[in-house]
Amino acid sequence: MFIPADLKYTQTHEWVRVEADGTLTVGITHHAQDLLGDMVFVENPAVGRSLNAGEECAVVESVKAASDVYAPVAGEVVAANSEVESSPEKINQDAYAAWMFKLKPANAAAVNALMDAAAYEAHVASEAH
Repeated sequence: MFIPADLKYTQTHEWVRVEADGTLTVGITHHAQDLLGDMVFVENPAVGRSLNAGEECAVVESVKAASDVYAPVAGEVVAANSEVESSPEKINQDAYAAWMFKLKPANAAAVNALMDAAAYEAHVASEAH
């Protein structure tokens, strides 16, 4: 399983990339899209929406199931990727390139509490048993 080392991860299978300007780019992990199967629908949060950490803020739907996407940290949505809304299969093609939304974190240090790649790999392994 491919888990990029430069990203942070949540227990609910979101990945987070810290950008140079301090914003956070968020998507779902390869593991999550693998479990869900072929994506058919993506709904991103509205730009300008304020989110609490762990809040349901987006939906991904596959041929198998619908799943909520959660805010990794508190913050304000500053961008939404309309490309994955019009072409949800991009998440299946490359989950780490097909970001969903960008957040301006309320507290930049909050991202430090998220899992690194090794911790996420262990988390996925523990779920499999």
